[in-house]
Amino acid sequence: MPAKDLYHDTVIASLIKDSWTITDDPLILKIGTRNALVDLGAEKLIAAQRDSIKIAVEVKTFISPSLMSDLEKAWGQFFLYSKLLRI
Repeated sequence: MPAKDLYHDTVIASLIKDSWTITDDPLILKIGTRNALVDLGAEKLIAAQRDSIKIAVEVKTFISPSLMSDLEKAWGQFFLYSKLLRI
């Protein structure tokens, strides 16, 4: 299990304060026989529609010596997770 980001718990508290329910910590996405771990999965009930909105949240801080390396990693994760969520 990967280490949690510095602001992981702060993001959870903010989502809960905004009426989101944390459903997965982490959210596991399948890639064939492998797993990709998104930091959080959450959903929010929309009473008027009797439906819910679901989100995947990846928490990132850019604290390594190479900001470009951090950006490349975050950008890659974004596109990978977007593709997996569409599937």
